[in-house]
This record gives sequence, C-alpha cells and structure tokens, in this order.
Amino acid sequence: MEEKRNVEAASRKWEVVVFTLGVDAFAINVNKTREILRWTGCRPIPTKTPAFIGITTLRDALLPLIDLRIFLGIHSPVPMNQTKVMVVEFNDIKLGFLVDGVERIRQVNAEDLDSSKMRGVSLKWVLYIIKRDERNILLLDYEAIIQETAPAVAEHMFDKDKLSAFHKQLGHVEDFHILVADDSPLLRQQTCDVLAQSGFASIYPVKDGVEARKLLLDQGENFDLLISDIEMPLLDGVSLVETLRDDSRTANMPVILFSSIMVKDLLDRAEALNIVHVLKPDVYKLVESVMKIYYDVKKTRGY
Repeated sequence: MEEKRNVEAASRKWEVVVFTLGVDAFAINVNKTREILRWTGCRPIPTKTPAFIGITTLRDALLPLIDLRIFLGIHSPVPMNQTKVMVVEFNDIKLGFLVDGVERIRQVNAEDLDSSKMRGVSLKWVLYIIKRDERNILLLDYEAIIQETAPAVAEHMFDKDKLSAFHKQLGHVEDFHILVADDSPLLRQQTCDVLAQSGFASIYPVKDGVEARKLLLDQGENFDLLISDIEMPLLDGVSLVETLRDDSRTANMPVILFSSIMVKDLLDRAEALNIVHVLKPDVYKLVESVMKIYYDVKKTRGY
C-alpha cells in the first residue's frame, strides 16, 4: 500500500518548462520539449497560417517554425535575433516554437493547477493555470496548437473517406458504450467525432481521470471500453487504470491509452496492466483498436 501511495503521489507531479511571451508566463510539459535553440533565422514558405513563419534546418532535418506570439496575439518587445526556439515533438513530428525567453524547469503538483478560472476565447489554447510565485503560469494545450498551426497534421487525422470506410464495415453501433477521458477540450471532442464518424453511437466524454474514476467507481456506471489520455495532472491515465484494476467491477474493463507521451516508466506500467497504447495523432489506429475490442466483446457475449 505504501508503494502504491508513493506511485500515486508521484503521478500527481509534473515537470514543466516555463517560458515567456510578452509580459506573461507559459508552460508545456518537459516530456514534450526536446531542446532550446538560439535564433538562427528561417526560410519563409507560402502558408495560410500567419504564425507558421517558415522553416529552418536542424541536424540535416527540416524544422517548421511557429511563432507563439503571433498565434496567441501577444505583443513582444523582444527583437527577433534574441528569440529562443523551443523544439517540441508531437509523436514523430518536430516543430520549433518561437518564444521570448525560457526561464527554467519547474515541478508542479496537481494542487497547483486551476481550470476554474478558464474563461473567454483568449484562453482557448490553455489547459490550466499554474499558481506560482504570486503570478499565473498558463499551461498550454500544446497538441491542439500543433494541429491548428500544422495543416498537414490535421489533414492526416481526418480523412473522411477512411472514416467512411470504417463506418461501412462496422455499421451503426449503439450497444457498445465508450468512455473518453482527455483534459484537452479540442482533442477530447475530436476523439469523439472520429469514433462517431466511424459508426460508434454511444460515446461519453469526461474532462479528466478524476471524472472518469467518479463515473466508473463512485457512481458505478457501466462502459464497455475506456479511452484515456495518459498526461492528465489531476489523475494520469495509467494511475486511473491501476485504480480500476483494483476494483472487481472494472478489473477486466478494456482500456486504450490514446496519447502522444512516450515516457518509459509510464509505458512500462501501462504494459503491465494489459493496456493497448495508441500514439496520437493516429486516429485510424485508434478506430481499428476500438473495432477489435468491440468484436472481441461481441464474441465473449455470444452474438
């Protein structure tokens, strides 16, 4: 029990990289940041996205550059030649985020995070407010920003012909109940939309692991499948499943972790729990995994 409590406590702590844009402080998870570069210039390319300012070369590979100040509508007094480039990774896609400066890596607890203050369009791309040092640090919805600024990612994710092919194969399914837990509003909605377009009609979204746990254990709701993000600060996806495995009602519940995170210790824990792991943004692999579980459940039920 003591070891389990230590694991749960550790799962409620995050490390984030804090950086500045104008007068405000922002953060993203350290696991998604690969390195910090000085500004070396870029080559402009035609684009309809103003924040996508061009490309540079990093160790013989092209690196698209996104100016977060332009994307978020923030005025910056920092000259371009003093700009810093944060190299971030989304699955196997690397991008450079332009920021004014990078402060430090901080460890934050779940208790430091507040989503109740989130109001208005200006905070559309923010997941949580981190309360630190008598100021607010805004934790960005990094995956949603990448989808918005890198059209190739979004185009790859939502091929209507592929989703229609799934629907034709599957038909209209109402008797298979899916719970989706993700703290990114955009990605949570996209996951639900992809499943619906593929034929699944009974999908219930919740905003984080805590809500999923309350629904499944405290309220005793029945679902045939849980699809969960890993990286949720109030209760991460792996810790959520560990809790479910300890309850006889949910011990054998099929689970898919749909996440871009590839941290070894979390993945090792997931493997020990017999969890399917699908990397974002591969929604087609996600649907295929859901369909396989659906057919397995049908076989088990004898129809």
